[in-house]
Amino acid sequence: MTTATGTTASAVLRPAESQQVFRTVLEALSRPGTVQQLPADLAQGNYSAVLPVLALADLGTGVCVLEEGTRWADAVALATSAPIRPLELARLVAAVRPVTAGEITKLCRGSAPAPEDAALAALAVSDVDGGDRRWRLSGPGVPGELTLAPRGLPAGFAAARAEAVAGYPAGVDLLLVTEDGRVTGLPRTTIIEED
Repeated sequence: MTTATGTTASAVLRPAESQQVFRTVLEALSRPGTVQQLPADLAQGNYSAVLPVLALADLGTGVCVLEEGTRWADAVALATSAPIRPLELARLVAAVRPVTAGEITKLCRGSAPAPEDAALAALAVSDVDGGDRRWRLSGPGVPGELTLAPRGLPAGFAAARAEAVAGYPAGVDLLLVTEDGRVTGLPRTTIIEED
Protein backbone atom coordinates (compact mmCIF):
# COMPACT_ATOMS: atom_id res chain seq x y z
CA MET A 1 0.00 0.00 0.00
CA THR A 2 1.34 3.42 -0.94
CA THR A 3 0.88 6.07 1.70
CA ALA A 4 0.37 9.75 0.95
CA THR A 5 3.88 10.42 2.25
CA GLY A 6 5.30 7.64 0.08
CA THR A 7 3.48 8.95 -2.98
CA THR A 8 4.75 12.48 -2.39
CA ALA A 9 8.30 11.26 -1.83
CA SER A 10 8.23 9.29 -5.08
CA ALA A 11 6.81 12.32 -6.90
CA VAL A 12 9.84 14.50 -6.21
CA LEU A 13 12.32 14.44 -9.10
CA ARG A 14 15.93 15.50 -8.70
CA PRO A 15 17.11 18.04 -11.31
CA ALA A 16 19.02 15.39 -13.29
CA GLU A 17 15.93 13.16 -13.34
CA SER A 18 13.73 16.03 -14.52
CA GLN A 19 16.20 16.73 -17.32
CA GLN A 20 16.18 13.06 -18.39
CA VAL A 21 12.38 12.98 -18.48
CA PHE A 22 12.28 16.30 -20.36
CA ARG A 23 14.71 14.92 -22.95
CA THR A 24 12.57 11.80 -23.41
CA VAL A 25 9.44 13.93 -23.90
CA LEU A 26 11.27 16.14 -26.40
CA GLU A 27 12.49 13.11 -28.37
CA ALA A 28 9.02 11.54 -28.38
CA LEU A 29 7.35 14.70 -29.68
CA SER A 30 10.14 15.36 -32.22
CA ARG A 31 9.88 11.84 -33.64
CA PRO A 32 6.17 10.97 -33.57
CA GLY A 33 5.32 7.29 -33.51
CA THR A 34 8.78 6.16 -32.41
CA VAL A 35 9.25 4.58 -29.02
CA GLN A 36 11.40 6.41 -26.48
CA GLN A 37 12.27 5.22 -22.96
CA LEU A 38 11.85 7.07 -19.69
CA PRO A 39 14.65 6.42 -17.17
CA ALA A 40 14.19 2.82 -16.01
CA ASP A 41 14.75 3.65 -12.35
CA LEU A 42 11.81 6.09 -12.44
CA ALA A 43 9.31 4.18 -14.58
CA GLN A 44 7.01 2.16 -12.32
CA GLY A 45 3.42 1.39 -13.17
CA ASN A 46 0.93 4.13 -13.93
CA TYR A 47 3.29 6.53 -12.16
CA SER A 48 5.14 6.62 -15.50
CA ALA A 49 2.35 8.78 -16.96
CA VAL A 50 2.89 11.30 -14.15
CA LEU A 51 6.62 11.73 -14.86
CA PRO A 52 6.26 14.25 -17.74
CA VAL A 53 4.02 16.44 -15.57
CA LEU A 54 6.47 16.27 -12.66
CA ALA A 55 9.36 17.22 -14.93
CA LEU A 56 7.60 20.11 -16.69
CA ALA A 57 5.25 21.64 -14.10
CA ASP A 58 6.00 24.90 -12.34
CA LEU A 59 4.21 27.57 -10.30
CA GLY A 60 2.46 29.05 -13.32
CA THR A 61 1.40 25.89 -15.13
CA GLY A 62 -2.00 24.44 -14.31
CA VAL A 63 -2.02 20.65 -14.00
CA CYS A 64 -4.68 17.96 -13.91
CA VAL A 65 -4.31 14.30 -12.97
CA LEU A 66 -7.08 12.01 -14.20
CA GLU A 67 -7.29 9.29 -11.56
CA GLU A 68 -9.58 7.64 -9.08
CA GLY A 69 -9.28 9.90 -6.03
CA THR A 70 -6.64 12.61 -5.63
CA ARG A 71 -3.51 10.76 -4.51
CA TRP A 72 -1.33 11.69 -7.50
CA ALA A 73 -2.85 15.14 -7.99
CA ASP A 74 -2.02 16.00 -4.38
CA ALA A 75 1.51 14.63 -4.76
CA VAL A 76 2.13 16.58 -8.00
CA ALA A 77 0.83 19.81 -6.45
CA LEU A 78 3.03 19.36 -3.38
CA ALA A 79 6.15 18.32 -5.31
CA THR A 80 5.94 21.04 -8.00
CA SER A 81 3.85 23.82 -6.41
CA ALA A 82 1.81 23.78 -9.63
CA PRO A 83 -1.87 24.71 -9.28
CA ILE A 84 -4.42 21.94 -9.82
CA ARG A 85 -6.89 22.92 -12.56
CA PRO A 86 -9.93 21.32 -14.18
CA LEU A 87 -9.16 19.32 -17.30
CA GLU A 88 -10.36 22.08 -19.64
CA LEU A 89 -7.92 24.62 -18.15
CA ALA A 90 -4.85 22.47 -17.45
CA ARG A 91 -1.76 22.82 -19.61
CA LEU A 92 -0.21 19.61 -18.30
CA VAL A 93 -2.34 16.50 -17.88
CA ALA A 94 -1.50 13.01 -16.64
CA ALA A 95 -4.06 10.25 -17.06
CA VAL A 96 -3.19 7.35 -14.76
CA ARG A 97 -6.53 5.68 -15.44
CA PRO A 98 -8.04 4.96 -18.86
CA VAL A 99 -8.98 8.19 -20.60
CA THR A 100 -12.28 8.64 -22.46
CA ALA A 101 -12.72 10.04 -25.96
CA GLY A 102 -14.79 12.84 -24.41
CA GLU A 103 -11.88 13.83 -22.18
CA ILE A 104 -9.60 14.13 -25.22
CA THR A 105 -12.00 16.64 -26.79
CA LYS A 106 -12.09 18.65 -23.53
CA LEU A 107 -8.32 19.19 -23.39
CA CYS A 108 -7.21 22.82 -23.59
CA ARG A 109 -6.29 23.60 -27.22
CA GLY A 110 -4.82 27.07 -26.93
CA SER A 111 -5.62 29.39 -29.85
CA ALA A 112 -4.12 30.53 -33.14
CA PRO A 113 -2.44 33.55 -31.50
CA ALA A 114 -1.39 31.50 -28.43
CA PRO A 115 -0.90 27.83 -29.41
CA GLU A 116 1.54 27.44 -26.51
CA ASP A 117 -1.45 27.53 -24.15
CA ALA A 118 -2.53 24.08 -25.37
CA ALA A 119 -2.36 20.98 -23.19
CA LEU A 120 0.31 18.33 -23.20
CA ALA A 121 -1.33 15.14 -21.95
CA ALA A 122 0.50 11.97 -20.88
CA LEU A 123 -1.88 9.02 -21.18
CA ALA A 124 -1.26 5.67 -19.51
CA VAL A 125 -1.68 2.86 -22.06
CA SER A 126 -1.27 -0.92 -21.79
CA ASP A 127 1.18 -1.02 -24.68
CA VAL A 128 2.27 1.07 -27.64
CA ASP A 129 1.77 -1.91 -29.95
CA GLY A 130 -0.51 -4.91 -30.34
CA GLY A 131 -3.84 -3.07 -30.18
CA ASP A 132 -6.94 -3.82 -32.26
CA ARG A 133 -6.87 -0.54 -34.17
CA ARG A 134 -3.91 0.14 -36.40
CA TRP A 135 -2.91 3.70 -37.26
CA ARG A 136 -0.81 5.11 -40.07
CA LEU A 137 1.09 8.19 -38.95
CA SER A 138 2.46 10.92 -41.19
CA GLY A 139 3.50 14.53 -40.84
CA PRO A 140 6.47 16.53 -39.58
CA GLY A 141 9.06 14.38 -37.81
CA VAL A 142 7.66 11.13 -39.22
CA PRO A 143 10.04 9.55 -41.74
CA GLY A 144 7.57 8.75 -44.51
CA GLU A 145 4.81 6.81 -42.80
CA LEU A 146 4.83 4.78 -39.57
CA THR A 147 2.29 2.38 -38.16
CA LEU A 148 1.19 2.25 -34.55
CA ALA A 149 -1.38 0.06 -32.78
CA PRO A 150 -1.56 1.16 -29.13
CA ARG A 151 -3.51 -0.81 -26.53
CA GLY A 152 -5.52 0.80 -23.76
CA LEU A 153 -7.17 3.69 -25.60
CA PRO A 154 -10.95 4.00 -25.95
CA ALA A 155 -12.96 3.43 -29.09
CA GLY A 156 -13.28 6.75 -30.86
CA PHE A 157 -9.89 7.98 -29.67
CA ALA A 158 -8.53 8.79 -33.16
CA ALA A 159 -11.68 10.76 -34.06
CA ALA A 160 -11.61 12.65 -30.75
CA ARG A 161 -7.95 13.52 -31.25
CA ALA A 162 -8.66 14.66 -34.84
CA GLU A 163 -11.30 17.02 -33.45
CA ALA A 164 -8.89 18.31 -30.81
CA VAL A 165 -6.18 19.15 -33.38
CA ALA A 166 -8.44 20.44 -36.17
CA GLY A 167 -7.75 24.13 -35.50
CA TYR A 168 -3.98 24.14 -36.08
CA PRO A 169 -1.83 25.83 -34.80
CA ALA A 170 -4.11 25.33 -31.79
CA GLY A 171 -4.47 21.71 -30.73
CA VAL A 172 -3.19 19.21 -28.19
CA ASP A 173 0.00 17.21 -27.89
CA LEU A 174 -0.22 13.67 -26.51
CA LEU A 175 2.19 11.17 -25.03
CA LEU A 176 1.26 7.49 -24.81
CA VAL A 177 3.10 6.07 -21.79
CA THR A 178 3.35 2.41 -20.75
CA GLU A 179 3.90 1.16 -17.21
CA ASP A 180 7.51 0.28 -18.02
CA GLY A 181 8.19 3.81 -19.26
CA ARG A 182 8.00 3.46 -23.03
CA VAL A 183 6.73 6.70 -24.56
CA THR A 184 5.33 7.53 -28.00
CA GLY A 185 4.54 11.12 -28.94
CA LEU A 186 1.56 12.33 -30.95
CA PRO A 187 2.06 16.06 -31.45
CA ARG A 188 -0.77 18.11 -32.96
CA THR A 189 0.98 18.12 -36.36
CA THR A 190 0.84 14.33 -36.73
CA ILE A 191 -1.86 12.95 -39.00
CA ILE A 192 -3.46 9.69 -37.86
CA GLU A 193 -5.30 7.51 -40.37
CA GLU A 194 -7.05 4.54 -38.83
CA ASP A 195 -6.98 1.27 -40.81
